[in-house]
Amino acid sequence: MNRNLIFVGAALFLWGFGEGMFFNFQPIYLERLGSNPQQIGLILGAFGAAMAISHIPAGYLADRFGRRPLLFGAWGLGILSTFVMGFARELPLFVTGMLGYGLTIFVSSPLSSYVTSARGNWSVARALTLVTATFNYGMVLGPITGGWLGELFGLRIVYFVASGVFVLSTVFILFIKPQPVDTHDPNNPPVSIFKNRIFILFLGIVTFGIFAMYLAQPLTPNFLEGVRGLSLKQTGFIFTIGALGNAWISVQLGKSNPRFGLLIAHLLVACFVLLIWNGMSLPYYAVGFFLLGGYRAFRPLTMARARLLVHDSQMGLMYGTMETLGAVIFIIAPPIAGYLFEIDPAIVYPLSLGLILVSVILIFFFTPKDSHA
Repeated sequence: MNRNLIFVGAALFLWGFGEGMFFNFQPIYLERLGSNPQQIGLILGAFGAAMAISHIPAGYLADRFGRRPLLFGAWGLGILSTFVMGFARELPLFVTGMLGYGLTIFVSSPLSSYVTSARGNWSVARALTLVTATFNYGMVLGPITGGWLGELFGLRIVYFVASGVFVLSTVFILFIKPQPVDTHDPNNPPVSIFKNRIFILFLGIVTFGIFAMYLAQPLTPNFLEGVRGLSLKQTGFIFTIGALGNAWISVQLGKSNPRFGLLIAHLLVACFVLLIWNGMSLPYYAVGFFLLGGYRAFRPLTMARARLLVHDSQMGLMYGTMETLGAVIFIIAPPIAGYLFEIDPAIVYPLSLGLILVSVILIFFFTPKDSHA
């Protein structure tokens, strides 16, 4: 394995641990700061907006000026934003820190480009899913630790502990080496990705698939706590099992044909929806969250597939465009989920299943069949 991937993997493992301590508890903490379910949905939508606005500029800058400076910037902003959330005692300041943390997602496209270039003889799918898995293995430890600390000291202290973990993560990312900027022949430039019909069609199908699989997720923590009566420790345990599923399933699907992996990812998320909707005890919810790993695996698989459709010099912009549309889902879906929760906390689950079925049909019949990723 390339030495740079080792440092990236170590940094992501620690970041996953730190983020896992608080991220899944955000809807619960927002509720404790005085938000109702619909307001939580709107705040999560604003968080998605903060994510969406940064991807394309970050991808463009990565293509033009290199990836490493953007990685450094994202790590620094993440530390600062998490400290702000920890210091906040009122909702406005907390949301400010939360939105700042959302902006750090701009790291996704330069990080994916960096890993793709550093992969050596590995396939794109294997490199992206394995690096994603290191983050998810860190997430295995985070939720149960955050739930335990939250029960003992309150959720606020969790943000300070997570900030310290992020500082350790930054130490590792500082050791990665710069990469040359990819270029194209100025006399024979590649077609713009926004005029690439195959890429645009694939992008639309992927965006719908993300929406279908994500819609049931934003208020599931509130559903488990408020409707099913789970404690913070129990919820943290479930999130930990989910993180383990994220890591294991990402690695396994990374070995498969990406197009086949996309279909399997949908099936696994459908099982998650069914188990949360109809399950009546902790083991059902734990298995459901383990299978939700299919959603996490979906992103690197789509990236690997899309990578074949564009020129090397467009890699950052391509990743940034895909991440932007994925982030738009984080704007749209949470308010819809919050509205549906107010009507009936369980209604989102059968609706999500129907959308997942439609997405499977679109992927099966309309995605490119070339699988050499």
